[in-house]
Amino acid sequence: MPKQHLNPSGMNMPTGYSHVVKAGDTIYIAGQVARAPDGSLVGKDDPTAQAEQVYKNLQTALASVGATFRDLVKTTTYVVSPDCIDAVRAARLKYLVDELPASTLIVVSSLALPEILLEIEAVAYVG
Repeated sequence: MPKQHLNPSGMNMPTGYSHVVKAGDTIYIAGQVARAPDGSLVGKDDPTAQAEQVYKNLQTALASVGATFRDLVKTTTYVVSPDCIDAVRAARLKYLVDELPASTLIVVSSLALPEILLEIEAVAYVG
């Protein structure tokens, strides 16, 4: 089955990568940060606002291939400070109600830009 490389409507246009790659029944979602569809950063210095936008982006990415949060099998979350963890957990509980995916959380010294406080990548399965 051929791979599909997608940059869904409702997400900012990435440079040098695809937001979503669907390979057979497996969906890979690139690390999502708090970028609005116009590319602006949502929630500078606000981990709660950033986490909310990241989950909205994940939802849009999943919907682009007919998937939902229930199809997630793995997430990897990167935060620049332990102070961001509660915000990520609160957003996660809002969007992921049951059938929770396997998950890894990593505290890093920085992400691609200093104003980005968190990033989440995901894998889903729709078979």
